[in-house]
Amino acid sequence: MIKYNLTCKSCKLNFDSWFASSLEFEKLKKKSLLICHNCNSFKIEKSVMMPNVINKTSTIKEKFSSNKYKSIKKIINRYQKFVKNNFDYVGENFAYEARSIHYKNTKSEKGIYGHASKKDIKELSEEGIETQLIPWINDKEN
Repeated sequence: MIKYNLTCKSCKLNFDSWFASSLEFEKLKKKSLLICHNCNSFKIEKSVMMPNVINKTSTIKEKFSSNKYKSIKKIINRYQKFVKNNFDYVGENFAYEARSIHYKNTKSEKGIYGHASKKDIKELSEEGIETQLIPWINDKEN
């Protein structure tokens, strides 16, 4: 697998995408299967990228203790705290509860959050029920 930084030549959006190989990227581009999710343009190009290399002196632990990681973790923890304080936790019953709210056309005082499989999320979306995936950190440092 290879990750490329891509640029849309129409709207100048930069985004990343994974490909099986550089050859696979070229095949998809040639068949016009690469599309900008912002403006629907097919004018997608690889941009200059720098490889992410961990040298012998650095470890994964050091990488995750970086200031950037700590900053992101702090933001996620704030989101989690907001969600816990403003939404009702429904656990594994998320899909059932979301359908109940949607089909009864009742506006609950609070939104809900919980766990759902990818299949459940896809089915909810197909039924017109909006959901959002949010990153969640479950560790003892929370």
